[in-house]
Amino acid sequence: MWIVRLALSRPYTFVVAAILLLLMTPFVLTKTPTDIFPSINIPVVSVIWQYTGLPADQIAQRIIYSEERALTTTVDNIEHIESTSYDSQGVIKVFFQPGTNPSTAVAQLTAVSQTILKQLPPGTTPPLILQYSASTVSILQFGISSTKLSEQQVFDTALNQIRVGLISVPGVSIPYPYGGKQRVISVDLDLKALEANNLVESDVVTAISNGALTYPSGVAKIGGKEVPIDLNVSPLTIEPLNNLPIKSVGGTVIQISDVAEVRDGYMPQENIVRQDGVRSTLLSVFKNGSASTLSVAAGVKAAMANIQSAALFEKV
Repeated sequence: MWIVRLALSRPYTFVVAAILLLLMTPFVLTKTPTDIFPSINIPVVSVIWQYTGLPADQIAQRIIYSEERALTTTVDNIEHIESTSYDSQGVIKVFFQPGTNPSTAVAQLTAVSQTILKQLPPGTTPPLILQYSASTVSILQFGISSTKLSEQQVFDTALNQIRVGLISVPGVSIPYPYGGKQRVISVDLDLKALEANNLVESDVVTAISNGALTYPSGVAKIGGKEVPIDLNVSPLTIEPLNNLPIKSVGGTVIQISDVAEVRDGYMPQENIVRQDGVRSTLLSVFKNGSASTLSVAAGVKAAMANIQSAALFEKV
């Protein structure tokens, strides 16, 4: 064999090559990608529609049916479609033929979903489109609880502080937290007071909308200077919202506080997470793309250490 003859005729060349391979082994091992869950593209994409307050049968008839009909006529390489309708939500799973490019599939689904929006009930928002992968499993989970903060404050901290601090780690994907109460400014109506003042719910909505406006302003030239004009009348705290006027009757101004209460509240809670018996919030961390699971986990742990050392997090 020629390789054997070459080795016998040039022994030192092969010895040097073997030594070089041996010396390069540690360097190659440190640069070789390692992963627990290798990236495997599964051609399945979910389209999630949400319309708060719409019952399941209306979700199916007025949203899901229109989307399915549009998908079968405009999206390529569909194997079959599965859909499920719930109150306020509808989920469509689109299974593609093997070998289909997931990125192309997502692009086509996004385009057709935007196109049919005008055919759907007024106020329908664009859907959430998710791509599945064999590696779509949480690699880390964080439970956030507190004995000092309310559930909505814990959820707000997890969503707007911890999640924002972790999302910058390369290869990380973090969905919305589970558990807790999503913080909102609630307006609790007093129906008897509304009726007594000859008002309806829309009057309160109109008063709040008109009393929390932000207009483009511009500048005023005064002498040789330009002074910015601020036309932002949106209240910075909750109390001014309670003092917004609704209408004037006989010289008496009816305010929001006379027929309702504006408070720091929360959306209706749909799931509960407990940590050591205390209601808490759960953050699940996923890895996306071709990033290594091990490197993503190490990056998330390092970022979490920085978040814990921040002054804002010391209150939790």
